[in-house]
Amino acid sequence: MSGLLALLDDVAAIAKVAAASVDDIVGAAAKAGAKAAGVVIDDAAVTPTYATGFSADRELPIIWRIAKGSLKNKLLILLPIALLLSVFLPSAIVPLLTLGGAYLCFEGAEKVFHALAPHADDHVEADFDVADPAHLEEQKVAGAIKTDFILSAEIMTIALGTLPDSALWVEAATLAIVAVMITLLVYGSVALIVKMDDIGLYLARTAYWRWARALGRGLVLAMPKFLTFLATLGTAAMLWVGGSMLVHGAEVFGFAAPAHAFEHWAEIAAHAIPMAEGLVTWAVKATLDGVVGLIAGLALIPLATRVIGPLIARFGK
Repeated sequence: MSGLLALLDDVAAIAKVAAASVDDIVGAAAKAGAKAAGVVIDDAAVTPTYATGFSADRELPIIWRIAKGSLKNKLLILLPIALLLSVFLPSAIVPLLTLGGAYLCFEGAEKVFHALAPHADDHVEADFDVADPAHLEEQKVAGAIKTDFILSAEIMTIALGTLPDSALWVEAATLAIVAVMITLLVYGSVALIVKMDDIGLYLARTAYWRWARALGRGLVLAMPKFLTFLATLGTAAMLWVGGSMLVHGAEVFGFAAPAHAFEHWAEIAAHAIPMAEGLVTWAVKATLDGVVGLIAGLALIPLATRVIGPLIARFGK
């Protein structure tokens, strides 16, 4: 009897450890997902453009195909690479994060630059075969999955960089949860966004109540503005996250002055408004990180477009 009780005690202890591990994994996944918010928002802002120009019955299948490609990117390619880095080359994580931050800054600054100095992008559309809808869909889906690979690589790298030291299986489970959670969040949101105007049109035409018809008309009218807002938010988030990654990377590599200065200025601003201390601290630091991201991104535009881009095009042939 005492042996049975001891066995039950051992089982209960193992169950407690397992439950604690699950809590740790879920908590770490949530924290890692929050750190990758800038990339997630940008992903959600970019993806709807790949479903535009098609009939309404093809929008959701296209998004589903991109979502499956995104999961393959994260789980079958990027997750094993992240685990290998964690085991054999952990010192590469911060440099990769910094490189990813630089890419985010470039992408965000390029969008700002294009908004301030718009120019024709007809040569981009010329690459797509618009005469054949099926071929066009294949091209758009393939392009979206390639873009997702870059964004997913940043998400997984950011998530890996936020994980505490733990067992390999815990890191694997956490990264897998992050991958699935973010994919569902992004592409579920995208599916809702691209169908929102159809929902609004349906309500405006068929709803019984007047307020429902008014809601439908409001949705149809609001969606273009909402997409513009989402794109703007995505750009701001890219600059904020990218800038913070550069500042953090500089601190790790021994140049801690910007990080310390930003924290000091944020504390001064927060003390001036004590009733919203946490919000003010975050807002000031995010703004300063965003300024760093914008400056760095603008500086990277000529390097990326005149040096790196041509080199990739040349050696990629």
